Amino acid sequence: MIGFYNYTVILTYIGLASAVTGIYFAFDGRHLIVSVVALLISGLCDMFDGKVARTRERTEAEKKFGIQIDSLCDLICFGLLPGAIGYAVGMREIYHYFILVFFTLAAVIRLAYFNVMEEERQKKTKDVRKVYEGLPVTSVSLIMPLVYSFRKNIGDDFFADVYAVVMLIVAIAFITRFKVKKPQMKTMLIFVGVGALEFLWLLYRYKFR
Repeated sequence: MIGFYNYTVILTYIGLASAVTGIYFAFDGRHLIVSVVALLISGLCDMFDGKVARTRERTEAEKKFGIQIDSLCDLICFGLLPGAIGYAVGMREIYHYFILVFFTLAAVIRLAYFNVMEEERQKKTKDVRKVYEGLPVTSVSLIMPLVYSFRKNIGDDFFADVYAVVMLIVAIAFITRFKVKKPQMKTMLIFVGVGALEFLWLLYRYKFR
C-alpha cells in the first residue's frame, strides 16, 4: 500500500477519526455535544503528534509526508468540524454561509502557507520551530467548545450569531501576520488541563443529551 505506516502518524489518524465522527454527529443534529467533545479530542491528538513523530529517526520522505498528512487532517479537524457544528446550531442565514466558507478558506490558506514556510525553514536548519505566524488552527479545539458551553445561557435564538462572530474573528486571526510562541511542554500540559476542565464543564451542562 502507498504511504508510510509507523507509530508516528497514529495520533494524527486518531484525531482525524474523532473529527469525522464529530462531523457525522453534527449532520445528524442529535447529541451535538459528541461533536464538540470530538473537537476537543482532535485538539489533544494534534498537540502531541509532532512530539511523538520526533521520537523516531525519519527519512526526508517520511518527514514531508508527516507535514502533509498533518495539515490535511488539520483541515478536517479544525477547518471543517467547527463549521459543521456551526451549521448544526443554526448558522443558516446567507451571511452565516459566507462566514462558514471564509473560515474553512482561511484555515486552508494558513495550513498551506505553513507547509511552504516549514519546508523552506527545514532546508536552512534542523532546529525545532519556536514561533508560529498567525493563530494556529488547533486553537479552535479550545475556543469553540468553550463558546458552545454557554449555548444554554445565550439561548438558541442568538447563539448561532454569537458562534458565527467568534468563527469570523478566529478565521481572521488564522491569516493575520503576527507571531505566536510555540508552546513548550509545560504550556501544553496547561492546555490539556484547560481542555479537561472544558470537557467536565460540558458534561455537567449537557450530560450528552
